[in-house]
Amino acid sequence: MVKSNNFDCLVVGGGLIGMLTARELVRAGVRVAVLERGRTGRESTWAGGGILSPLYPWRYPAGVNLLARWSQDVYADLAVQLQEESGIDPEYVQNGLLILDPDERAAALTWADTWQRRLEVVDRSGIQNLEPHLGDVPEAGLWLPEVGQLRNPRLAEAVRKSIENQGAKIFEHTPVEGLVVHGDSVQGVTTPQGVFIADKVVIAGGAWSAQLLGAIGLQLPVRPVRGQMILYRTRPGLVARILLSQGRYVIPRRDGRVLVGSTMEEVGFNKTTTTAALEELQHEAHRLIPTLAEYPVEHHWAGLRPGSPTGTPYICEHPGIEGLFLNTGHFRNGVVMGPASARLLADLLLVRTPILATAPFRMEEA
Repeated sequence: MVKSNNFDCLVVGGGLIGMLTARELVRAGVRVAVLERGRTGRESTWAGGGILSPLYPWRYPAGVNLLARWSQDVYADLAVQLQEESGIDPEYVQNGLLILDPDERAAALTWADTWQRRLEVVDRSGIQNLEPHLGDVPEAGLWLPEVGQLRNPRLAEAVRKSIENQGAKIFEHTPVEGLVVHGDSVQGVTTPQGVFIADKVVIAGGAWSAQLLGAIGLQLPVRPVRGQMILYRTRPGLVARILLSQGRYVIPRRDGRVLVGSTMEEVGFNKTTTTAALEELQHEAHRLIPTLAEYPVEHHWAGLRPGSPTGTPYICEHPGIEGLFLNTGHFRNGVVMGPASARLLADLLLVRTPILATAPFRMEEA
């Protein structure tokens, strides 16, 4: 049983969004507890690729781009801070994103001008210089040299250690079964380990967020969307850039591992992997980098993204329950939107001037 269960704020969900939110709050002097149904950082945080850009960002609404741009501008410094606070290197690397879909050119150039992001149109020779081991080389591509990546499991470990060192309490294997609401105000949550008391509760439960709210009759259009990925173990330097083509991406890590993803499947809370997805991802991997066919697949896994209607997350106080906040629905872009989402939520909860306009992220407008 819980020995001390009285806190200023409870963060429900120990993924990257929840833990970054806890970091913002604990740094502001808030007594925070993070309640995680399983292990921290082991759901969509662990399962994703860690690209610090939305895929085809021009396809997303302004809210996604606002959060992504703010986060991109702070991530290099944040990675250094987290390593200093935790002793764990999140492995931030700025190796650029090479998009091999020339038909995206017009939309991409408009987006780059609007959002003031560096983007270059490169010809076939330029593509080959950027990625010598590429298979079929198109006549033109799009090069975003400022895009970086992080090793998301290490990022989650670093954030967890950081917030623990700063006084946040983490309770793993502590599923929240319900919200304690008196009148129009939240008072805490119920768990198998006991009742946790706080007059501020942040729902950051990823794909499970709608279930948490549904327990008290609230509707939230966030659903699980399965994504499957595979991992090759190759020699360092085999792939130089993050690659994106026909909706599939290749991500090289420092140690030579190469991630390839990912699928988009509406199968509820089913996290099993499938042979069909494995074969399809291998085919795409070999199409993009033929040399990968010489290496075995080291791992194949699936995760559940918190899908929202437009990909725009809900970052707001619930319109009907005082003290109940939402930071969820980040769909495929939780890592790249994470720092801005956490900061914005903290601004709202602490009644500070927000870093961004809040309208795109309200529950009734998101």
